[in-house]
Amino acid sequence: MVFSSTVFVFFFLPLCLLLYFVLPGLKAKNLVLLLFSLVFYAWGEPVYIILMILSILLNYTVGIYMEKIPEWRKGILIAGLIVNLGLLGFFKYYGFAVEIINRLSGLHLSAHTLPLPIGISFYTFQALSYVIDLYRGKIGVQKNPLLFGLYISLFPQLIAGPIVRYSEVEKALGDRTVSFDGLGEGMARFLFGLGKKVLLANTLGAVFDRTGLQTGPASVLTAWIGLIAFSLQLYFDFSGYSDMAIGLGKMLGFDFPENFRMPYASGSITEFWRRWHMTLGSWFREYVYIPLGGSRAGTRRQIFNILIVWMLTGLWHGAAWNFVLWGLYYGVLLLLEKLVIFRFKKMPKWIGHVYTVFLVFLGWGMFLCGSLSEVGQVFTNLFGLGGAAAADAAGLWLLRSDGVLLGIGALFCLPCFLRLREKLMTERRGALTVVCALLFVLCSAFLVAQSYNPFLYFRF
Repeated sequence: MVFSSTVFVFFFLPLCLLLYFVLPGLKAKNLVLLLFSLVFYAWGEPVYIILMILSILLNYTVGIYMEKIPEWRKGILIAGLIVNLGLLGFFKYYGFAVEIINRLSGLHLSAHTLPLPIGISFYTFQALSYVIDLYRGKIGVQKNPLLFGLYISLFPQLIAGPIVRYSEVEKALGDRTVSFDGLGEGMARFLFGLGKKVLLANTLGAVFDRTGLQTGPASVLTAWIGLIAFSLQLYFDFSGYSDMAIGLGKMLGFDFPENFRMPYASGSITEFWRRWHMTLGSWFREYVYIPLGGSRAGTRRQIFNILIVWMLTGLWHGAAWNFVLWGLYYGVLLLLEKLVIFRFKKMPKWIGHVYTVFLVFLGWGMFLCGSLSEVGQVFTNLFGLGGAAAADAAGLWLLRSDGVLLGIGALFCLPCFLRLREKLMTERRGALTVVCALLFVLCSAFLVAQSYNPFLYFRF
């Protein structure tokens, strides 16, 4: 586990910012960031810091030799891809692969469960984007190993994204403006993200845990309360960390890409995936879907490409059949929209919104599980397939005690709150100061008092 939220907010971050702003010159600032980033990772991963350094050295070397020996560029790229994906595959999918082999062959091979290196999916995808873009001639090689190491290990978005392509920070690594205006703007964005995580995601997560949605029988009412709570928790948890990463980047002089844009306000599944985890969707489109041929080779090929991309998207999130099912579920929905639904007259906005939220929430019913048997339990509960009551005393108690919290969570998913935040940050600086001070006090109180502080995307 990395730093606790309390240690990070009150000790690690202030010390890092103090040294960063006190030391003169960009070289010294970059060295501070690199050292703090490695300490940040090593604090929770003392063994896997070796894997992080190996990834840095591997991809730095691949870049150098692609430039030095241009006639071998393709071979060097392929070797780099194999090693990167091999490391990711070994640590993330080794146990899953052994399970598949055992089922297909009837063997009983044993597989020791390996602890998943935190953030390996994120920093591996960043490294892959670097070597692929370098091969394509879209970026120049980074000859400074310290700057390349900083790109891979930069702590604000190391463990939870957004996935930052090298082209998006190439200039800033060697030449960026560090200012107190950027520090203030970044702090505001950071506090908005911290508020999402601490005040909303954590409290909604506690509601979800009380429902026991995937662990045993529950009434239909209890199950839907649990699913709604999880769906809101996941959004505020992940988008909150993305906001914090973007804010931290702004404090340090970097402009990281947006990762969420009010996804639960979408009017279709297609629109939802243009608003949810945008950097992951963009990565798969740029480096998998388009190279496979995209939609250029006819309908049959497009169907194949979409299903491959979404199966891989599911596997990226976890080495389990429920994630494969979840990915293919979205692949089928997107194909239905492209090939069937969107060919007819567009549905009214409110119908599109209800349809999207309903299907997305059902998708999270697969996502929250650890196995297909748990998926079965979830959907049995949601639709009363096991003869469970529509409502019971436990469900009614949850509705009375947590209904207001669920309503508040739903309200904060509306676009008006994004517009309010943007207006505060651009036009109402006085009001922004008051809001940020209030957020800091509330979040500090919750961090000190709460023992429940999960982070759902650590497992990816």
